Amino acid sequence: MSKIVVPGEVVSDQPQRMAYTFSDGHKTYATALSLLSDDGHLVPLEGPYEPLVEDIVVGYVTDIRFTGYNVELGEPFSGFLSSRDSRATFRLGSMVQARVINVDEVKSIDLADARPLEGGWLERISPVKVPRLIGKRNSMINTIAQMTGCQVIVGRNGYVFVSFGGNHALAVEAIRMVEAQAHTTGLTDRVAALLREKGGKAMPKAPAAPVHSSGGQGDEAADSDYSPRSARAPQNPNQPQV
Repeated sequence: MSKIVVPGEVVSDQPQRMAYTFSDGHKTYATALSLLSDDGHLVPLEGPYEPLVEDIVVGYVTDIRFTGYNVELGEPFSGFLSSRDSRATFRLGSMVQARVINVDEVKSIDLADARPLEGGWLERISPVKVPRLIGKRNSMINTIAQMTGCQVIVGRNGYVFVSFGGNHALAVEAIRMVEAQAHTTGLTDRVAALLREKGGKAMPKAPAAPVHSSGGQGDEAADSDYSPRSARAPQNPNQPQV
C-alpha cells in the first residue's frame, strides 16, 4: 500500500541516497510530491528535469550563433550545441535529439551528437514520468510505437517526438494516458487495450529490437522497475511543426 508524501516529509528514519530526497545525516526527506510504498520505494509524481552527462535529450533550436545553436530543453533549461560537435546543420525551430556531454555548476548544458527530427511534433510530459513512458526493457514505448505505426523518441528532459506517419493522435493519447496514470500498476496492459480498442495495429509475436526510446527503465510502478532519474508544462506555442 502506497501513500502520498509531500516535500519535507520523512521517507526514511535513516540517511539514504535516493532521487528526489535529501538527508540531514539522520533521516531522509522527500523533495517532491511522491508515492512512498511500504517497502520504502519512492515514486515521484512531479519534479524538474535533473540533467546528467550522457542523457539523451530532445528539444528545438531557439537561436543560431556563429559558433553553434541554442536548444530549448524545457523550462528552465537550454543547451548549447557547438557547430564543431554536430555534423548536421539546423535552422531556427529545428527539432533535434542530442546527447548531454557536460553540465556545469549552474546547470548550463553542452550537447553533442545531434541529429534532426523531422516530420513530427514535440509533446511535453513531466520528466519524472519518462522512465514509465519508456517502460521496462522499452516495453511501453515499443507498444505505443508498434501499435500506432509512429516513430516515438523520448528525451530524458520530458520532450517526446511523435512522427506524423501512422496514427499520431492515438500515439499522443496513449502517451498522455501513461503520464496521467504513471503511479498505477498494470498500465502497459491498459495502454495496449486502449490502442487495440481504437484501431491500433496488433503487436508482432516477436517484437523488434527497441529503437524508439532514449534508454532508461521503469514499467510498472509497484511490481517492476521504476527508476526515475530526476507537471506537464504548458505546450510552447512556438514549438515547430514540420
